[in-house]
Amino acid sequence: MKIPFTKMHGLGNNYIYLDLFQFEIAEDLLSPLAKKVSNVHTGIGSDGLILIHPSNVADVGMRIFNRDGSEGKNCGNGLRCVAKYAYEQGIVQQKNFRIETKANIVDAEVRVTNREVEEVTINMGQPELMRSSIPMIGDEGEVVAETFIVNDKELNVTTVSMGNPHAIFFVESIENAPLYELGPIIEKDERFPEGVNVEFVEMVSKTELNFRVWERGSGVTEACGTGACAAVVAAILNGYMNRNTKICVHLSGGDLFVTWDSKGLVWMTGGAEIIASGIYSLNQ
Repeated sequence: MKIPFTKMHGLGNNYIYLDLFQFEIAEDLLSPLAKKVSNVHTGIGSDGLILIHPSNVADVGMRIFNRDGSEGKNCGNGLRCVAKYAYEQGIVQQKNFRIETKANIVDAEVRVTNREVEEVTINMGQPELMRSSIPMIGDEGEVVAETFIVNDKELNVTTVSMGNPHAIFFVESIENAPLYELGPIIEKDERFPEGVNVEFVEMVSKTELNFRVWERGSGVTEACGTGACAAVVAAILNGYMNRNTKICVHLSGGDLFVTWDSKGLVWMTGGAEIIASGIYSLNQ
């Protein structure tokens, strides 16, 4: 089976994109296909697979499959890439349009020069802060700077859902953050029955933070858009930053700009890039 694809990245967070406006693919192939194309040795190499598909409730739809074949509900970097692709390929004609995800419907705005999308702003909606929204085991309420013991280490965790779950830990030095040591353990910790994305954050100033991520189902990635949004929300909840302020989030792959406004909406702005297009040969 020959499958046309486009590989794109948002700050190094790279996925294989399939344009289902052009062809159809069986549902039972999606999870194994994500694992196959993600393999850097026998596939194309990526953090996962994203489908760009027709939607009955928005201008375009997006589905995301992680490197391990599991399906996610949202992806901030993926949203920016989908917005760029949809506009440049003529799926949408306007510069403001809506994208459906498994989590919600978001508004996208593209900044364009000579028909090329230079930057994308996404209205990520309101963060979900209740423990049950993550979900995380324990008494209901917001989880802000809660004691979290793992591997005999005592940490403080703040949890935020941006359509997918995030556990944020503030550290003194991002370079010394136990990303590889604790990321895979916390991701599958029994306190998070559906798993969790794990972020370590170092405060730089009232308008800047350093950020590293272990993504649920994918491991360490260069960037995580929803994670960057969750980190800003967590920093504000902990009193490190203020609402209605544009925050620069320094990720391994580059910078994102995030604002949590007075209406409760989270706005994310950043770039998206096309790497390559081609044909993938699927041997079932």
